[in-house]
Amino acid sequence: MDLTQGTNEEKNIRAKKMMLWFGIISLTMSFAGLTSAVVVSSSRPDWLTDFALPKAFITSTVIIILSSITFFMAKRAVKQGKRPMATTLLLATLALGLAFVFMQFVGFGQIIDLGYRFTGPTSNVTMSFVYIIAFVHILHLLVGLISISIVIYNHFKQKYSASNMLGIDLSATYWHFVDILWLFLFLFLNYLS
Repeated sequence: MDLTQGTNEEKNIRAKKMMLWFGIISLTMSFAGLTSAVVVSSSRPDWLTDFALPKAFITSTVIIILSSITFFMAKRAVKQGKRPMATTLLLATLALGLAFVFMQFVGFGQIIDLGYRFTGPTSNVTMSFVYIIAFVHILHLLVGLISISIVIYNHFKQKYSASNMLGIDLSATYWHFVDILWLFLFLFLNYLS
């Protein structure tokens, strides 16, 4: 398919989707670098091998999976013209995203309660990587929360319909990406500890 063909609107849609995918590829490469650093560092003698991530991280993982499900269902409700259902599901997705961030900070608190800090005399390389990876992911998830907020605003303005789904499509793609990314990071960090 020639990307220069089609109406201006079709070109605009393709350009926005391509920009999103370039961003996703860039984020994937960034996290690949972080996880590679973890793999290399895990051979250090001071690497913790008997540490389990706090329960809050398990809870946050369940929450983020639920948020992907609600966003998927919201998108389907918009396509089917079920506005009240879409509204409820979009608001649920936003609430679950906020709950995820809250539980991540609860997890940080649990790590601190175990005596591990990000820096200083009670820090170690293992926990520093956990802090960095989780925090950088939270930053990217906040972008997703802003995106969902914009989608909710536009939904209330009745911008979306079965024939006009670009904004919600882009937001959902990004949201599902950060959800899948967290699932990978969670399993990765659990495997190495």
